[in-house]
Amino acid sequence: MDYLNTSHVTNQSDFSSIFIKQVLPPLYATIFVLGMCLNAVAAWIFFRVPADSGLVVYLKNMVVADLLMLSSYPFRVASHLGFGDWYLSVIICRYTAVLYYFSMSRFSTGARLQLLQSATFARVLALVTWGLLLLCCLPNTILTSRAATEPISRKCMELKTPLGVQWHTVSNLLCVCLFWVTMFIVAFSYTSIAHQVYKSYRRMRQDNVDICRKSNRSIFIILAVFFICFVPYHVCRVPFTLSQRPKSGFSWNARFLLFQVKEGTLFLSALNVCLDPIIYFLMCQTFRESLLRKLSRKERRRSLTTAQSLSNI
Repeated sequence: MDYLNTSHVTNQSDFSSIFIKQVLPPLYATIFVLGMCLNAVAAWIFFRVPADSGLVVYLKNMVVADLLMLSSYPFRVASHLGFGDWYLSVIICRYTAVLYYFSMSRFSTGARLQLLQSATFARVLALVTWGLLLLCCLPNTILTSRAATEPISRKCMELKTPLGVQWHTVSNLLCVCLFWVTMFIVAFSYTSIAHQVYKSYRRMRQDNVDICRKSNRSIFIILAVFFICFVPYHVCRVPFTLSQRPKSGFSWNARFLLFQVKEGTLFLSALNVCLDPIIYFLMCQTFRESLLRKLSRKERRRSLTTAQSLSNI
């Protein structure tokens, strides 16, 4: 396991490794560039179409959440590469890490139920969801208020007040419980939809088979993205959070391994910002038609320009 070897094993607070310092930074930089391009296109499309359904309202909020999440990636890359001295670690602990988790928790959880609601109800539910997440996450910034010094700058739990440590633990456990409840609801809902599509498939004529297959393929992709991106991180989130508490009883080796696993699974969650635009294309006919219409219009303009250029020769 050389990729996990740390260069400072004698330092009880340093969980750096080749994986953290050399593997993750280029991966985060890649998904930052790709995710920013894809979500910029998604935002350009979505904010030009009316929010006349719960699905469109939900997906617009997803775009905002993904852009917020993307804004924290450069700080994470700089920190992994060792830039910014210890001050950057303090900024990450107090602000950008909270923003990252806030954005990840957002509409990967209960807000997916907006898909079943009217546009008005979806707006109200979106505001309530943002408000509750803000109420849950903001204290993690406010209570990370102990005086920062270089020795403790990389240990976020030591920057928190005693109340901040308790709040961090409780809020993490709450988010994990909410995630698992939502995961089962989403899995059950999409499985039921797939079952209904399959029953329709058996009754339909042969010329409609492709439509049923495409529907089931879309459902499978949505579930696969949800499981791959979010399940691994939420499996390790509770033991990692407990290991960070003062006098947790975890050995240094156990805490080191949990940190590596947490960072790896957190990257899978971060990868979701590149996969969400694929979900928009599969789920939302309005988004798909708007994107294809704009692409075809651009292609027609290019063809006209080329034809005019040739006629002038």
